[in-house]
Amino acid sequence: MILTGPEITAAVRDSRLRIAPFEPGQVNPNSYNVRLGDTLLTYTDPVIDAHRPNPTTPLVIGPEGYVLQPGELYLGHTLEEVGSDTFVPLLFGRSSVGRLGLFVEITAPIGDIGFHGQWTLMLAPTRPLRVYPGMKIGQIMFFVSVGPVDLYSGKYQAAIGPQPSGYWRDLATEAVA
Repeated sequence: MILTGPEITAAVRDSRLRIAPFEPGQVNPNSYNVRLGDTLLTYTDPVIDAHRPNPTTPLVIGPEGYVLQPGELYLGHTLEEVGSDTFVPLLFGRSSVGRLGLFVEITAPIGDIGFHGQWTLMLAPTRPLRVYPGMKIGQIMFFVSVGPVDLYSGKYQAAIGPQPSGYWRDLATEAVA
């Protein structure tokens, strides 16, 4: 089951769902609009290596916006901190943003129950596109879970700002298993 807009509002009010800051005008019939934060990260090495940490460069999006370039991967973040110990969140790009040629969160839309923080957004433009801090970039839907819940406690918990991949950290866990 998916939460409706009024139920999203009720869940925020009774703390089953945390969205901060919460703006009632961003509630949709069955989702909540999230906005783009003011920081982007780009990887600096020509080859990204999944088995090691990769250096990044932060970029601040000023009020004049920032032009994203095709062929570049940008890691952005939601302005809002979102999380729930009750519901499963899924984040997708807004259709109006997709119609501008921006892919948002195509490969990793699902969040874990128990994650609380700003979401890192994978942004990939098809052509040069100016983005602005605070623009409505995506929408999060919330689903009811069934069965016992094991709350998220992973490497991205309490994220503030965009987070580069921590895939390399999984290698130590895989080696032990």
